[in-house]
Amino acid sequence: MRVDDLDHKELLELDAEGGVIRFAAQRALLLDAVAMGLLRKYLAENFGLAAARTVLTQFGFAHGWRMAEAMQAEFKWDSNEDLLRAGPRIHTLEGLFRIQPGSEDPLSKEGAILLSSYEAEQHLLHFGRSDSAVCWTICGLVSGYLSHAANREIYVLEDRCLAKGQAACHLMGRTREEWGDERAEELRFFEPGYLKDCLDVSLHRVTETLKVTERKLREHRRALVRVARDVEDPLGIVCKSPAMQQIVDLARRVAKIDSTVLITGESGSGKERIARLVHDESTRAQGPFIAINCGAIAETLLESELFGHARGAFTGATQDRPGLFEAASHGTLLLDEVGEVSPGMQVKLLRVLQEREIRRVGENKSRKIDVRVLAATNRDLAHGVAGGAFRQDLYYRLKVVELHVPPLRDRRDDILPLARVLLANSALWMKRKISGLSPGAADQLLRYEWPGNVRELENAMERAVALAPGGRVELEDLPEEIRQAFPKPVINETAVQPLSQVEREYILAVLLLNGGNQTRTAEQLHIGSATLYRKLKSYGMLGKERPTRKGHHA
Repeated sequence: MRVDDLDHKELLELDAEGGVIRFAAQRALLLDAVAMGLLRKYLAENFGLAAARTVLTQFGFAHGWRMAEAMQAEFKWDSNEDLLRAGPRIHTLEGLFRIQPGSEDPLSKEGAILLSSYEAEQHLLHFGRSDSAVCWTICGLVSGYLSHAANREIYVLEDRCLAKGQAACHLMGRTREEWGDERAEELRFFEPGYLKDCLDVSLHRVTETLKVTERKLREHRRALVRVARDVEDPLGIVCKSPAMQQIVDLARRVAKIDSTVLITGESGSGKERIARLVHDESTRAQGPFIAINCGAIAETLLESELFGHARGAFTGATQDRPGLFEAASHGTLLLDEVGEVSPGMQVKLLRVLQEREIRRVGENKSRKIDVRVLAATNRDLAHGVAGGAFRQDLYYRLKVVELHVPPLRDRRDDILPLARVLLANSALWMKRKISGLSPGAADQLLRYEWPGNVRELENAMERAVALAPGGRVELEDLPEEIRQAFPKPVINETAVQPLSQVEREYILAVLLLNGGNQTRTAEQLHIGSATLYRKLKSYGMLGKERPTRKGHHA
C-alpha cells in the first residue's frame, strides 16, 4: 500500500440503515468543528487553560495512536516509512488540517507546515488572537500516530501558529531526549498525571480568589453598615422614597416574565441599575448580562457589534465573530440609549425582536437567539414617534412594559442614603477612613437639585473623599455648585409663608454661606450694606447673636 493510494471514498463507509459510519475500518463520528471549539472554550473557562490543554493534548494522542493501530492492521504497507507518511495524509482526509505540499514530515529537520488548522480557526473564533501556539489536539494526534508507527515515543510541538497571526502552523516531532530541556514545560502536557496537578492548581487559585473576594465583601459590608445603616436591600439598591420603592417593586414583578422592557429616565438616574435588577431577579440570572451604548457606536459598526460578522465581510474582518446577541445567549442584552439608533438600524432591530433570530454581516443564513432584550433611553420616544424619528412599531415592540426611573430631585428621601453608600464605596477604593457626612454637608446635599442625578452625586462623593482632610466630609469638601445651592421654596396651600418670612430665611441663608461676612452678603444680594444692617437688626441678629443653619438664634 502506498500513501498516494489513500482515497477518502474508499476509506469512508456509510451505513444509512444502521446509522454507522466507518473510517479506515474504525467506527467514526461526525463532530461539528464549532462544537469542538465550544468544548475547548468550556474546558478553558471552567478548569483553566493548562487543564484544557492537557485534556486536549492527551485526547489527541489517544486518537492518533488508535488511528495508527487501525492503519497498520487494515493495510499492508511497502515499508514502515510509508506507514509514517500515511499519518498526515489520513488526518488531512479527516478534515483536521491541510499540509503544504512537500512539508508532510514533522520528523524532518524542516518539520511540517499546516496551512489550514481547524483548531487554530476555532481558537480564534472563541478566544481571539493568542500569544502562544494553540493546536494542542493536533500536536497530540500527530504525536500519538508517530509514536505507535515508529514504535518509540515521539512528541510533536508547535512553534508557529495561525492563531498567533502567523501565516501557517508549524509542527516538529522529536523524542524527549532530542527536545532536551528546551521545551520541557510543554512536554509535561503529555504526562498522564499532569492533569491532576493542573486541576489542583486551578482549584487552589479559585479557592484563593474566593477568599480574597469574601474578605473584600466583608470589608465592604462593614463599611456600608458603618456609613449607611439604613440600606437593607440585598441587591444594594437604595429605595427609601415611595417613588423608587414603586419602581423597584414593579421591576421585580416584571423580571419573572420574559417580556421586553423599556426603561426611561434622565441621564444618570440609574436606568442600568434597574436593568441589572430585572436580570438578577429573572430566570436568566445565571446567564450573562451585557450592556451596549447604542449612541456611542457608528451605525456600520453597531450592526457588526450586535449581530456579528463573517470572515471577509468587510476590510479587517479576518475571522468569523459572533455578535452581542449571541454572546448574551440565555441571558440579558441591554440596548442603552436606544433612542439614538438610526432609522435603518431600527428596521433590523425590529426584525430581530419579531423573528428571534439574527443574521451576521456577510452571511446569508439566520441564527436563532435566546436572549431577553431590555432597552433604555433618556429621550421621549413617544415624541420621537410623533415626529417620525423613531419607528412606531419598534417603539411598541420595546415598550411591552415601561419602567420610568424618577430623577433624584423627585426622590429626596434617597439622596442621603445614596450619598452614604457612594461615599463608602469611594472610601474603600481610595483606602481612606471616612466616617460619614457632617450635618452641614448632609443638609447642603438636600438643598441641591442634582441635574446630573445619581452619576453627579457619585462624582461629588468621590471628590469629597479625595479632598476631605479629616475623618468626615465637611461642607467645604463639596463641589462649589453644591455649596452655593439654596432650597427651592415649597408652596403649601394650607400654610403659605408671608413674603417677609421667605425674605428673612433667604438673607440669613446667604449670610451663613458667607460665614457672617455682611459686606459679601450685601454684594451678592445687590443691596446696600446699610439696608442689610437694618434688616438684620429687625431680625434680632446683631450684637451677640449669629445665624444658624435653620435661621434660628444661637
